[in-house]
Amino acid sequence: MQEALPPSSVPPSPPPASPKRKRPWWLKLLVGIVVLIVGAAACAALVLGYALIVATPNLPSLDALTDYRPKVPLRIYTRDHVLIGEFGEERRDIVHIQDVPENLKKAILAIEDARFYEHGGVDLTGIARAGFVALTNGHASQGASTITMQVARNFFLSSEKTYTRKIYEMLLAYKIESKLSKDQILEVYMNQIYLGQRAYGFASAARVYFGKDLKDLTLAECAMLAGLPKAPSAYNPVVNPKRAKVRQEYILERMLELHYITQQQYDAAAQQPLVVKGAGKEFSVHAEYVAEMVRQMMYAQYHEEAYTRGLSVVTTIDSADQDVAYRVLRKGLLDYERRRGYRGPEAFIELPADADDREQAIDDALLEHPDNGELVAAVVTSASPKQVQATLMDGNTATITGDGLRFAQYNLSARAQPNQRIRPGAIIRITRNNGGHNASNNAGSSAASGPGEWSITQLPQIEGAFVSVVPQDGAIRALVGGFDFNKNKFNHVTQAWRQPGSSFKPFIYSASLDKGLGPATIINDAPLFFSAAETGGQAWEPKNYGGGFDGPMTMRTALMKSKNLVSIRILNHIGTKYAQQYITHFGFDADRHPAYLPMALGAGLVTPLQMAGGYSVFANGGYRVNPYLIAEVTDQRGMVVAQAQPLVAGQNAPRAIDPRNAYIMNSLLQSVAQRGTGAKSNVLKRTDLGGKTGTTNDSRDAWFAGYQHTLAAIAWIGYDNPRSLGDKETGGGLALPVWIEYMQKALNGVPEYKMPMPDGVVTLGDELYYADVTPGHGFVSTVGISQAALDAQANGASGVGGQAGAGAEPEQVNAKEKEDIMNLFRGH
Repeated sequence: MQEALPPSSVPPSPPPASPKRKRPWWLKLLVGIVVLIVGAAACAALVLGYALIVATPNLPSLDALTDYRPKVPLRIYTRDHVLIGEFGEERRDIVHIQDVPENLKKAILAIEDARFYEHGGVDLTGIARAGFVALTNGHASQGASTITMQVARNFFLSSEKTYTRKIYEMLLAYKIESKLSKDQILEVYMNQIYLGQRAYGFASAARVYFGKDLKDLTLAECAMLAGLPKAPSAYNPVVNPKRAKVRQEYILERMLELHYITQQQYDAAAQQPLVVKGAGKEFSVHAEYVAEMVRQMMYAQYHEEAYTRGLSVVTTIDSADQDVAYRVLRKGLLDYERRRGYRGPEAFIELPADADDREQAIDDALLEHPDNGELVAAVVTSASPKQVQATLMDGNTATITGDGLRFAQYNLSARAQPNQRIRPGAIIRITRNNGGHNASNNAGSSAASGPGEWSITQLPQIEGAFVSVVPQDGAIRALVGGFDFNKNKFNHVTQAWRQPGSSFKPFIYSASLDKGLGPATIINDAPLFFSAAETGGQAWEPKNYGGGFDGPMTMRTALMKSKNLVSIRILNHIGTKYAQQYITHFGFDADRHPAYLPMALGAGLVTPLQMAGGYSVFANGGYRVNPYLIAEVTDQRGMVVAQAQPLVAGQNAPRAIDPRNAYIMNSLLQSVAQRGTGAKSNVLKRTDLGGKTGTTNDSRDAWFAGYQHTLAAIAWIGYDNPRSLGDKETGGGLALPVWIEYMQKALNGVPEYKMPMPDGVVTLGDELYYADVTPGHGFVSTVGISQAALDAQANGASGVGGQAGAGAEPEQVNAKEKEDIMNLFRGH
């Protein structure tokens, strides 16, 4: 048992605690303010110390701004300054601040930095306002970056959001403001900022989105563009038109609040419908082959810098001529396709029963079969012999009935093979009956507006080329290298080495004029045959187109009728080696035209561009000019860095042929165009056209090469892998209509030209001769038939080399001629 402690040893109880006195609310507020001020001062001191000790010495040089050289793409223009090509990662047009419309400037300031002309680079008022809003809302809802700070960030800093970067951004803003004026800063901002669709700067965005220069923008369009810097992908009017519209209206409201615009201006701009160009529609003229040719030439000269130096290339192309050439060549190829018949759908897909799945399947299919100009791709959803319905890429439905079905009528019947029948799921091509070459651009707007507006068509398998040049200096006015650049990038004007057929005969005829022959020379159109034993290879029996022989005829008549046997006899008479060398005067390669008799029939190889240069010699009076495409190259400051110095006929161009030769050949080729195989050209009602049709063996190539004094043009049509175009397809039927349609527009308003007769040419008996080579004085009066036989035929004696039924064997016509020809085969 524990003993009890005495009373004195028990510890006393602690006294009760006195209650704490509460601090007054005002004291707490005061302490908080003091702490906040001290903390802010400490932070400011730390920031200032960091800025002075660490950040400021490490600020980058402003050379990139003070010597502003942005990446500007390579741009290619027609001679009348229509943009036809642009190459480079960044689309950018440089604009000076004085050229910026006031509406655009105010729209940008209203949304990005209304106090831009008041602050010194960092808007402290704006920062305080943004901070207060952030404290009130609990999150940051307003930005405090000025335009100067954005310039600093875009040029020198990353986009990561850290306090250190923000400090650098503010310090750089102050530094920029100390070096550049406000207008200079705003100018740099407007040229540098990214605005979506690869467009950098507002001038480029104006062109990309609206197809306009800055000066032509409306207030509504200015407000739309001003909304892009914050989030180009979110407010892009091509990708997100609804969000772009909301953003635009907000900017217009801000402009109204700031008294930049009136209520009336606001109302008009808010109600204005905006027409956005959309992706892939930035070029109004189809000159893709031209642009690619220029790109390759510029890259060869400047390498990668070609895409960033802001070089502008002005070509010799005329935009109106180019547009016509593009349309008429496509029309010619499509006309041929219609004659050959419908091949069937391009492909087939399964159409799911579910509507959403079906829509997705159609979208996926059409992505793999994009529209091709006026040839719109569509997926058939219902088909009968009387009506076809098909869905387009935009979801609209096209209805085809009546004449629109005629081209593919057989393929709608039960007799058609399964892989050629038009049925639900078939992918087909349709085009508007009005044939407008811009049909695909507005297909969606009226696809379902009524039956009978569409016709079934197909993409051509055949290819073509068209080129026109100015004969006086070789400037190329139009160049179309194929049906569609995106479908086939092979440029048939410059890369396709094809047999020219009879369109090459004029160069052989020209060569013969300097060997004593002339338009009045009588040449025998009679058969020739060489056995394999005689040629040392394959037997050769040249024929005229359509067979048959017409016997003796003048050289003029022979060219008009394009007689093959006459051309062979002419070449044999003048010598193949001589002719091979002679054609180089026109720009042809001797090694591509072997010195054998088939050269007379165009069995060598040429490009359409070479033919344009060759026929220019006949058009300009006998001068050799070089076709050229680039007229001038300037840098982004407008300084000329390169300029064409073409050879000009009658000035510095070398003579290719004698003036007498050129004059007589021009007369012969005008006869062809007026009364020969090119007589369809009479529809143009001109007497100053010259030209020649060309059709190769088995109709593998169809040509028309022709000219007027101010313009030479070449049309070619054929398959990439050479095969027959069809028994009745000729240069006169295929290529000449394309040439005629082009010339009809290109020569509109051009006065007729009469080539002056040069010294040394005389007219005897309605025919032309060299003055020093006349009958009895060196003139070759007959080829392939003796004068005695010719006289006998004229007197009614039994025919020698007359009509095909005259009965004489070829070797009996002229044994000496046969021996001469065989010597060529033997290599003598």
